[in-house]
Amino acid sequence: MGINRREFIYTAGLFGLAAQAPLAFGQAQRYWLYVGTYTSGKSKGIYLYEWSTDGKLRSHGLAAESVNPSFLAIHPNRRFLYAVGEVASLEGKRTGGVRAFTIDPATGRLRLLNQQPSAGAGPCHLTVDPVGRHVLVANYGGGTVAVLPIDQQGQLREPCCVVSHQGKSVNPKRQEAPHPHSVNLDASGRFAIVADLGLDRVYVYRYDAERGELKANDPPFASVAAGAGPRHFAFHPSGKFAYVINELANTVTAFHWDASQGVLREIQTISTLPQDFSGTSYTAEVLVHPSGQWLFGSNRGHDSLSVFCVDTSSGKLTLVGIVSDGIRWPRNFNIDPSGRFVLVASERGDNIVVFELNAKTGELKRLASEENVPTPVCLKFVPIAA
Repeated sequence: MGINRREFIYTAGLFGLAAQAPLAFGQAQRYWLYVGTYTSGKSKGIYLYEWSTDGKLRSHGLAAESVNPSFLAIHPNRRFLYAVGEVASLEGKRTGGVRAFTIDPATGRLRLLNQQPSAGAGPCHLTVDPVGRHVLVANYGGGTVAVLPIDQQGQLREPCCVVSHQGKSVNPKRQEAPHPHSVNLDASGRFAIVADLGLDRVYVYRYDAERGELKANDPPFASVAAGAGPRHFAFHPSGKFAYVINELANTVTAFHWDASQGVLREIQTISTLPQDFSGTSYTAEVLVHPSGQWLFGSNRGHDSLSVFCVDTSSGKLTLVGIVSDGIRWPRNFNIDPSGRFVLVASERGDNIVVFELNAKTGELKRLASEENVPTPVCLKFVPIAA
């Protein structure tokens, strides 16, 4: 039996299982929403929207032209934005790029500062360290992770550290080589986590923010099931647990996180799809709600968002619902700063789909606040100064 595309499906008896915890609400009422896209079709780059925490979304057009700015990151001072250029070559070399932009706080427009090579083809994910000194970027096609220094004007310098992964896994088409798909830093900024889809490994590096260096931790990685294809990664706000979403297996793996030693220990692996689904699907993004009660994962092919209840004592997940209303090929999504809404980048729907979250049950209700944007991939918020 298929899923009704307008129905939120629950597992009976799971309402209210999560412990009630205070939400990490944002203080601002209005935000700029930056949308990274793929530019092979109608898109020209990064698009700008205005978001208010009452659930309203309004377009402000193109923020800046850029080639395949598929993933974005915001500097901690909120003055700069960084975007990958997800391409196979740049200036005749087999590498993608990373672009630095300055944010106009009054208009939200972006002005290009500079561009540097990403030290590998197909950069697909990046993050800025908590002190704002470096950008870390994962290069899917190049099998590398690079660190790029940021100067006082927000500009990028050439990579100061590059680590290369080696090997392959069991899927001959997707795991014939290393494919780092994301890079994240823990709350302390001491450890960098790299999910490598090609190797079925989640690497942990000791990160030196002063020098911009990455060194292998001991142990250097945690493995997931062969052929799973780990893609994106998220920490639980408690700092005790972490989660990786596996693109090829359509699963989420929960880990215990030893914050002092940087060690991941698997707790559980659970499917993101209903048991009766028999088609082809690939997961994309995973996020934990600021309350710690809910975890969300996106499914491309099944075209849905899965909602899990988090047991805050054990870190284990229980699937409580799947929503698919209006979603087509969802990649990245984001939780708005108030914690009340989930905004989904519906890549093949050419739109942003907005859902309101019921904080007690995890139910997602689609709202009319919806805007068209060509091939959206990534969503990032920046508060608008009063």
